[in-house]
Amino acid sequence: MTTTDLTSTSRIAGLTCSRCGSPASHEAMQRVSVCCQMPLLAQYDLPKAMPKSVLTVREGTMWRYAEVLPVLEDKFKVSLGEGFTPIIEVKNLANAYGFEHLLLKDEGQNPTGSFKARGLSMAISKALELGAEGCIIPTAGNAGVAMAAYCAKANLPAVVVMPRHTPEAFKEECYWYGAEVHLLDGLIHDCAAKVRSMNQDGQLLDVSTLKEPYRLEGKKTMGYEIAEQLQWELPDVILYPAGGGTGLIGIWKAFQEMRTLGWLTQEVRLPRMVAVQAQNCRPLVDTFLGLQENAQQYNGLPTLANGLAVPRPLGEPLMLQVLQESQGTAIAITEEEMVEGVRELGQKEGLFVAPEGAAVWMAARRLLRQGWLKSEEKILLLNTGSGQKYLENIAGRYKA
Repeated sequence: MTTTDLTSTSRIAGLTCSRCGSPASHEAMQRVSVCCQMPLLAQYDLPKAMPKSVLTVREGTMWRYAEVLPVLEDKFKVSLGEGFTPIIEVKNLANAYGFEHLLLKDEGQNPTGSFKARGLSMAISKALELGAEGCIIPTAGNAGVAMAAYCAKANLPAVVVMPRHTPEAFKEECYWYGAEVHLLDGLIHDCAAKVRSMNQDGQLLDVSTLKEPYRLEGKKTMGYEIAEQLQWELPDVILYPAGGGTGLIGIWKAFQEMRTLGWLTQEVRLPRMVAVQAQNCRPLVDTFLGLQENAQQYNGLPTLANGLAVPRPLGEPLMLQVLQESQGTAIAITEEEMVEGVRELGQKEGLFVAPEGAAVWMAARRLLRQGWLKSEEKILLLNTGSGQKYLENIAGRYKA
């Protein structure tokens, strides 16, 4: 076995319940924890002596971080080239609004046009490795598209349940990937209830957000990339559009793992994390601000940012933990602000972002104005998808 073979082997050691820490096996198909019905988190036997230099000869995808990913055999890797998206300097808007260091990581350049490609690539790869017969998902749009694409690549049946008001572009793409698509009135939690009733026999693996352990492992690669692309320094603040919250939780998990690996020294301060939601659907914001005990009974409204229409996120406790540990905050952005953000990033930076990405930019503007952000801080925005699929949502809202 060559040195490359040795360093490309997963070091997954098991799974633990995110609430109580009880162990679970990574060698069997898992959903949520049996003990607490909460998300399971992958744990790794991390080699502290592994140098960062091993990355220099690896492919420019998220799979370059193989040791800290859960897939055991390369033959089960279902990849369309996801990951290693660019970090772009946002100079024109920075100058206009008084930011000295403003960056944007553009996840819209992933396969299937969003960051969902990372999580679903990993989840479908692991489903294939563990012998799943097919997959089912409730989705606000992009996750369903990504699952349909990766199931097609893996030759697995795919069932997608999405709100009827989802823009046609998302539906059409699922159809073209060969998925079985079900439409219903309501938001993603209504779709989740439909999935449960359709899949009572458990024949299909439900790859809902955090209801299996491995979408999180794909999403966390954003954290590894941010560190590597910024030469192992980190921004002062990361603003992230949090619906189900997998990416927010995953990025923070990646930073902890890199600390253990020695890739981030103790001298490197971890960023303050900002969770950005839509004013129409702001369950995490309300819980964070103490306006409700939790989001379990929250009722939201549809929003231009389909990915933020998640009224009762299973990962709320983990998101709150990230905000607390990072000394971060949560903020909600209106529909009108999102449209303004899409327009500004398009006209001033040549970036046609999803409304979720626009919300993040508008949150940065507001937090700078309020003094929570400082002009000299290094700020990183996460744009989670391409604006192309949202044209139906924002059509007619353009104002010069």
